[in-house]
Amino acid sequence: MLHTVNRSPLSSNSLYSALRIAAPGDPLLLLEDGVYAAMPGAVWEQAVQAALAQHPIYALGADLQARGIERLIEGIQVTGYDGFVALVEQHGVVPWL
Repeated sequence: MLHTVNRSPLSSNSLYSALRIAAPGDPLLLLEDGVYAAMPGAVWEQAVQAALAQHPIYALGADLQARGIERLIEGIQVTGYDGFVALVEQHGVVPWL
């Protein structure tokens, strides 16, 4: 399953819920305000780094750019809309709203 997180970890527990429920190997995609979870130096960085050992984590490039986020937690992969579509085609989707 592809887990999509579109809310900031500052305003929602969606990221933590997705990380708790996702099976090992399930990819996570950060989009919209969810891309804030990709920022290094925040309180959630340790949780994201631990998750990277079990899950590929992607961040939507257009949303990173729209929010001025240039530095990412090491290991998070930037993807475009084509990559987003490919992930959806390969996996069922669980949206964390």
